[in-house]
Amino acid sequence: MMTTDEWSRYACNLLKAELARSGVGYEELVSRLDAIGVHETYQGLAAKINRGTFSFAFFAQCMAALSVKTVRLSE
Repeated sequence: MMTTDEWSRYACNLLKAELARSGVGYEELVSRLDAIGVHETYQGLAAKINRGTFSFAFFAQCMAALSVKTVRLSE
């Protein structure tokens, strides 16, 4: 069973993996989020992702900005 901190790290790593797969950095993600009406600063985005303390809604917004249709939670 995973702790809340472990789940947060898992979510953070999952988002970072999708960014890497898409070849998108934080600056580009800020621009893409802005294009779909989600306004984040670079610093705010980096802090959320690195802490891993973001909502599922934020995760879904990032996936939409990256045009990711399917997310695999485990292998």
